[in-house]
Amino acid sequence: MSKAVRLRVFRGTGNDPTTFRYDTFDVPAEEGMVVLNAIHYVQSRLDSSLTARWNCKAGRCGSCAVEINGTPHLMCKTSLGMYDGEVTVEPMKAFPLIRDLVTDTTASRDTAGAIPPFTPRSVSKRPWLFYQGDVERSRELRKCIECFLCQDACHAIREHAADYIGPRWVAKAASFDMHPMDGSNRSKFLREEGGLEYCNVTKCCQEVCPEHIAITDDAIIPEKERVVDEHYDPLVWIYRKLKKRR
Repeated sequence: MSKAVRLRVFRGTGNDPTTFRYDTFDVPAEEGMVVLNAIHYVQSRLDSSLTARWNCKAGRCGSCAVEINGTPHLMCKTSLGMYDGEVTVEPMKAFPLIRDLVTDTTASRDTAGAIPPFTPRSVSKRPWLFYQGDVERSRELRKCIECFLCQDACHAIREHAADYIGPRWVAKAASFDMHPMDGSNRSKFLREEGGLEYCNVTKCCQEVCPEHIAITDDAIIPEKERVVDEHYDPLVWIYRKLKKRR
């Protein structure tokens, strides 16, 4: 006989706190089951009104992002065997609630349009050497599946959502900046509009990334360094002043 796992699932609609509650379900756990399997069992056998978002079941679409026992996870990649006792499943708290486990990430997705786009720089007619190291730096940041777990884990997003674009979009900007053919500079955008200074480099974003992207180390810190170089380095400031006088 299979062992039963107790799921404690958040329920509620929109911004109406009177609808918020937790329902408890006992689900038979088979070997290899993930949290998404358990949610589907609830929907098909116990409560068809439970609302959850999912698509590929393979950790590629990012749709089933939730918080499991208080930590952002993809339901399809989180084994029930990781937990002892009750498993609490809640929606991502950094986004507006739609219903039950489904949140609205529209505002975060709209941020992508504000990032200065990839802008190819002019090059000479000589053959352009594209080194493997250049490829790998930009490619790593392009592995993002936009599950927004990093946004959900970000303390700065939870406290300053209106001012900080968040780790996913800093990584997007960095993927452009690190491309050897890009001719734009996004440090001014990240400083003035992106709110990059709100990030306190706790690395919580890269700890929850299902693609294991080193968001802090390979995107946020290099972009912070670029902002400092461009806007706060006294030697750069003196150079620009002297250049204007010529």
